[in-house]
Amino acid sequence: MLRKLLIIIATYITSLIAMALQKPLFLAWYAERAAESSAAELLAVSWHGLLLDSTTAAYITAIPWLMMLITVWIGIPERIVQRSLKIYFGIMAFLSSLIVAVDLGLFRHWDFRLDSTIIPYLRTPKEAAASVTWGDLWPTMLLFVVYGALLYIVWRPIAKLYRTHKESLIKRMQSTLVMLFAGGLVFLAIRGGLDTAPANVSKVYFSENMFLNQAATNPIFSFLSSAARSELKDSDYRYYSDEECAEIFSQDAGNTSITGSSTSLFKHKRPNVVLVMLESLGRTVVDEVVDGRAVAPNLQRIKSEGIWFENMLANSYRTDRGTVAVMSGYPAHPVVSVMKYPQKAHTLPAIARSLRNEGYATSFMYGGDANFTNTISYLYGTGVERITDKAQMSFDAPTNKWGYADDVVCPYFADEVLALSEQGKPFFATLLTLSSHEPFDVPYSAFEDKILNSVAYTDEAVGAMIDKWRQSPAWDNMVVILIADHGMPYPASLTTGALERQRIPMIWTGGALNQSAMQVDTYASQADLAATLLAQLGIDHSDFLFSRDIFDTSQSHSAFWTWNNAFGLINADGHLIYNLTGNNVIDESGTTTDFERRGKAIVQTIHQDILKR
Repeated sequence: MLRKLLIIIATYITSLIAMALQKPLFLAWYAERAAESSAAELLAVSWHGLLLDSTTAAYITAIPWLMMLITVWIGIPERIVQRSLKIYFGIMAFLSSLIVAVDLGLFRHWDFRLDSTIIPYLRTPKEAAASVTWGDLWPTMLLFVVYGALLYIVWRPIAKLYRTHKESLIKRMQSTLVMLFAGGLVFLAIRGGLDTAPANVSKVYFSENMFLNQAATNPIFSFLSSAARSELKDSDYRYYSDEECAEIFSQDAGNTSITGSSTSLFKHKRPNVVLVMLESLGRTVVDEVVDGRAVAPNLQRIKSEGIWFENMLANSYRTDRGTVAVMSGYPAHPVVSVMKYPQKAHTLPAIARSLRNEGYATSFMYGGDANFTNTISYLYGTGVERITDKAQMSFDAPTNKWGYADDVVCPYFADEVLALSEQGKPFFATLLTLSSHEPFDVPYSAFEDKILNSVAYTDEAVGAMIDKWRQSPAWDNMVVILIADHGMPYPASLTTGALERQRIPMIWTGGALNQSAMQVDTYASQADLAATLLAQLGIDHSDFLFSRDIFDTSQSHSAFWTWNNAFGLINADGHLIYNLTGNNVIDESGTTTDFERRGKAIVQTIHQDILKR
């Protein structure tokens, strides 16, 4: 049993070291770019990269572990097991060195680590090779041979540790328990720990310098994780020719100028902007009243004092998709989350990038793990300079499944905003709340229903935060935007994608507004926030293809949303909810003559746009 356990331990440790060595190798390979960073930052690359190195090492260890478990009960000859392990290590050495070598060779041209983007090129190797020079080829070929040989030299002796021993039934049972425990540790490493978010590329991102984040990424994990995802196919969602699709989509396309807005809302040219994304706070919970008591009295009060958008809808049903819709003006794909494709997500337009180009400081705060669904990667890649999540927080307060509760994070964020306002530089600060999310466990007891109770808890924390700003000098130059990331399954009968579940609040408040107690009835979606805000600031938003200025009276206005291969479209004339899998109408009302064509054209445009990124 001891030798079996040694094989598992030795495989994991040697693999982890081999993976970790890729970081200094990458930095040395691109020494000129690495020289722009400090020694501490370069050390941080290796430190932060260890998590995915550990996950990759655990994947490599999984097969030897399974072989050792099998040999506890099946008497396989010693030479066969040793030979099988040697063959396995040879294959792993070949594949690992191939990925590492190709990754280092291509990064110079692609500026991102190897992922499934390369797969289409493999279908036409002659054309792909035509653009490769000998200067590109020979160093990577040398690296492939040397690194592969070193891996095999290190791994091969592990196979010789195996010995066949006859064991009693009791010994076999004991060995099985030990092997299962070891397997649990291996699969825990594969998952990336006990955090809510499993291992993903975003977990190693730590800097606003994207080169350092790329350097910390394990190329083997990057390639395999992206290749395992369902491939985006050009033939999918092809309802019309490109020309016909463009013509149909034109009535739903985003703005191309900054001159169409008919309403001026800001007192100052460059006010500070605070964005608060409210976790799951759809209209069905925000508007709820129980026994004469409002569930969200603070939001109702702020709504009555600020600018209220009556017909605002969420673009999807998940936070990763809602975040991209709000911050990049990019509606959700019916199936794919673009945030899970880091290299594509980095190319999206974004409010943060646009404001950063205008001299704004940009930041993001979340009380949970911002690595979830590659959020950190997306944020850094689209212009957010500083990210604060639970890893950087240390409060004398308990955490729930997701992280620190809103009554702890909201005061912290409030102080952060006040500190930023004293620095004399305009800023764009974003907070994503947390507590109004399953399992809805909060230290609060206002309502018997857990969902409503969690909403009331968040409402109180957000209300206190805004009141604190209101009582400070910073309020006079502040615009605060409150918007939900998506709706809530409340009541329980409300299905995903249903119209009422998509309705969400959006409120603009702050001392920098020149209007108050104003209701906007225009139909709009989260994706329209980007163009609307930038238009008010006089900043070009022509690269936001799907975002429309809500106050631009020259355009038609509607709201679009997707989920599980279905879409919804609504405007003042009616709404249509359509199932793309079955090609059938789920729900409709009013005049929706061309809604199916428009919805399919939007879906096709989103899909093709993602493919091109």
